[in-house]
Amino acid sequence: AMRVAVGAVCRQLLGQFGVVIGSYVTSVGEVEADIPAGMAYDARFAAAEENDMRCPIPEAVEAMRARIWEIMQAKDTLGGIFEVVALNAPPGLGSHVHWDRKLEAQLLFSVGSIQAIKGVEIGSAFANTRRPGSEVHDEIFLADDGQSLTRQTNHSGGFEGGITTGEPIVVRAAMKPISTVLNPRRSVDLATGETAVTVYERSDFCAVPRAAVVGEAMVTFTLANALLEKLGGDSIAEMR
Repeated sequence: AMRVAVGAVCRQLLGQFGVVIGSYVTSVGEVEADIPAGMAYDARFAAAEENDMRCPIPEAVEAMRARIWEIMQAKDTLGGIFEVVALNAPPGLGSHVHWDRKLEAQLLFSVGSIQAIKGVEIGSAFANTRRPGSEVHDEIFLADDGQSLTRQTNHSGGFEGGITTGEPIVVRAAMKPISTVLNPRRSVDLATGETAVTVYERSDFCAVPRAAVVGEAMVTFTLANALLEKLGGDSIAEMR
């Protein structure tokens, strides 16, 4: 709750510089949302806000709900994957010199620090391992204005050498199924040293849609910190 509260304040700061951050769920258990590559990120954000699964694809929403209902009847839990995307982040945030100041590394840490998150990637990192480097590299082009640089792909998720490129920052996180299930699991009683089964205390059948919101907050906090470090200043006016 505190991360989300702090993230809300940081969102207001980033908004002063045109940065927009949103999230959406891409899978729950084995149910995956087939999101068209050409679907704009702002459209994904808006569609995700329209349902309890926080998924931008209506057909997948129904399938996700049905799968969660099944897992509830089985007294079990489900994990899933969500994406957090930051739009309009200025290029040049982060550092290519210091390992601990690489903004990519800071995002991996901050999102990975969320409870039950067991995997985080920037851009299409894992899919990139199955492609040759010539297909992964985001080629640089001169924009129509003859002054700025642009890219036509974003496999690197908005980064080059740990520094933002100005392209959308894409962070994808995997949440494991929560361990406190209604079905008792085998364990050991630490007081007696004898075998025992777990005692059910509390649980949530699938927390992925809410974890996406926490992920937004952590990305927002991390980017706000990087912006303050880059620009300095004691007020928004000075930062501008």
